[in-house]
Amino acid sequence: MLEILKDIPIVYLGLIGSLFAGLATGIGAIPIFLIPNITKRIQGMMMGFGAGVMLAATSFSLIIPAIEAASDNTGNRVWAATIVVIGILLGGIFLLYSNQYLPHEHFFKGQEGTDTNNLKRVWLFVIAIAIHNFPEGLAVGVGFAGGQIANGIALATGIGLQNLPEGLVVALALLGEKYSKRDAFLIALFTGLVEPIGGVIGAGVVSLAQFFMPWAMAFAAGAMLFVISDEIIPESHQLGFEKEATFGVMIGFVVMMFLDVTLGSS
Repeated sequence: MLEILKDIPIVYLGLIGSLFAGLATGIGAIPIFLIPNITKRIQGMMMGFGAGVMLAATSFSLIIPAIEAASDNTGNRVWAATIVVIGILLGGIFLLYSNQYLPHEHFFKGQEGTDTNNLKRVWLFVIAIAIHNFPEGLAVGVGFAGGQIANGIALATGIGLQNLPEGLVVALALLGEKYSKRDAFLIALFTGLVEPIGGVIGAGVVSLAQFFMPWAMAFAAGAMLFVISDEIIPESHQLGFEKEATFGVMIGFVVMMFLDVTLGSS
């Protein structure tokens, strides 16, 4: 299977992998049509699970391969670590300024960014989730770079797993804002489709030159770390079930670690 995928251009692999991960957001929203009530306790655990998956993906599928790639490029572990540190910080700064200047609204944190008066509230939610999802797609695209098909598959699978509970939580929050089930589902699905944009950009940049791979991996890792700490974990605690959310983080982390070790070593 991996031999067949190696013949596909990296950009296409990044597109396919990130599209798969992004569609999981819509799939995760489907239970709103089937289950009448999902408690806040379960929602908190699910959000924590997503944060744990992202944290493990950042660590094992992005930062460690970035250090290895930078070491291969420079032949020096100190320079390699420096490159990854700078890349992580740049990714965090990118998300910081995206949050500061793009008008958007979080379900629990409220409005952020520039003046939001001229946009409908639903679009503010969509922009917030798009800011969140872009680095995930970027990570998947970068994960396929350099012929690391197994690493890309592990990342796409992990991000897809993370998107399942995220899609449900987004849809439930929209229902709480008095949107219909159909609209809540479609908005959740639409926000996931931001990820293929990041996937193509990530794979495209790295396909230009292997020099960019550790930088791109570290940048995606920094952006994801920012999202985990600034958005997902605080929002999982806002529901009032911090311990359940914490166990969700731990479960998500070990699940993604297992996937990375088993799929990434194929």
